Amino acid sequence: MKNSYSYIGISLVILIFGIWAVPKIVKTLSKPDLITVGQVPDFNFTDQNGKAISNTDYAGKVYVVEFFFTTCPDICPIMTENMKKIQDKFLGNPNLAIASFSIDPTHDTPEVLKEYAKKKGITKPQWHLLTGEKEEIFKLANEGFNLYVGDAADVEGGFEHSGFFALIDQDGNIRSRKDENGNPIVYYDGLDDKGIQMLKEDIKELL
Repeated sequence: MKNSYSYIGISLVILIFGIWAVPKIVKTLSKPDLITVGQVPDFNFTDQNGKAISNTDYAGKVYVVEFFFTTCPDICPIMTENMKKIQDKFLGNPNLAIASFSIDPTHDTPEVLKEYAKKKGITKPQWHLLTGEKEEIFKLANEGFNLYVGDAADVEGGFEHSGFFALIDQDGNIRSRKDENGNPIVYYDGLDDKGIQMLKEDIKELL
């Protein structure tokens, strides 16, 4: 009889432990498997506070990259609002930063960018709105990130550009999760709520 009680006790312990452990295992298995897409090339531009900011200023931080311009009439306002959701989610975490490169640097001076930041509620100290030589910014976008930007005189606003965000890890690597078919998504849709949610999850994973 004593052995029967011991057996029952052991069984209950195993059952309870098993119930407790399953969610932990499922949670672990559900974490995104982030891959490395490439490496961010060196850059050096000026932010909204007139401060020189290079890729080395982002070393040791997880950060998100976008290409935009302040007078953009269509997708940029959506991108900025969605990037602001990233800001607000990690507002108190200095290890999460943002780099927004203007593709219209002639208009988007540091003074213009500072006013834009104030108007849009950009308050995170680690969110740099960057301006500089147009040729260098275009090269960074098109060759460094493979995120298309270009002049487009026949388009309202005068430019064409991607609405995607890039996720960078602490070592300067472009990172991405895979889709349901096992292919890298490479970049996150900055115009879509689902893309922003995935980005939040993957930022948290890298942090």
